[in-house]
This record gives sequence, C-alpha cells and structure tokens, in this order.
Amino acid sequence: MNRDGEIIIIEDNEEDRNVLEYVFEKLSYPNRRAYFEDGASVLAYMRAPYAEPFLILSDIDLPYMDGIDLNSQLSTDIEIRRTGVPYLYLTNRATHELIIDVYSKLAQGYIIKPSSPKELISTLKAIMDYWQVCAIPS
Repeated sequence: MNRDGEIIIIEDNEEDRNVLEYVFEKLSYPNRRAYFEDGASVLAYMRAPYAEPFLILSDIDLPYMDGIDLNSQLSTDIEIRRTGVPYLYLTNRATHELIIDVYSKLAQGYIIKPSSPKELISTLKAIMDYWQVCAIPS
C-alpha cells in the first residue's frame, strides 16, 4: 500500500461520484482520486505495473462485474494481494447475508453511504485517518 497513492473509487452513479469528489476536496487529502464506473476497468488498471493505490472504495452494484466479483478476483491475484491495498465497500445496499459474504471474501470494510455530505465527510475522514496509520504486510 502506497499511502501517497491514489484512492480508487468505483461508483457508476455520476451524482454519487460528484458528491464523493466534493467531500474529498473539503477534506484536502493530497491523494489523487481515480474514478471508475465498473469492476472490469479497475481489474485492468490494478494489473498495470504503474498502479500503486492507497485504497479502494467500491460500490457493490456495478455494471459488467460487481464489487464482490472484483474483490474476489483482486484477492486471488498474488501480486495485487501482496500490495496490501485495502478494499472497502461504500454502498447503499446492506443485508446481513451480503455483509457476511463480503467479509468472507476478504473485504476490509463495509460502510453504508451516509445520507448527508456532512456525515460523509466524517465517515471518509475516519476511513482515511485509520488507513494512514494502519500497519499492513507490504
């Protein structure tokens, strides 16, 4: 994990992407944000030799390859797994079964999207602050 690396945000809803960008601008973290609309694009990006992201924030419901399938594929790629990039879900959908499923497939977090920008600021700040100090195997 590269603490100075980009934050990969996988979100197919343009309004949600705009809100997330607004919040990250308010928080003033130096990390560049890379937005993707689907899991297949992220998989290709993560396999590129230049990819050194800080963390991945992923919606569950995505076109072509959903967040669960993407995380499973990233988790089985030894080179990507060695980087220790945290994979967190930031989504609106939550059921008990779904949460159990994603954690059983090596997700490092499951966060329900807050309904207001103020709450989202607090949530993303907590995520960023935690992962800035967290020790990881890489």
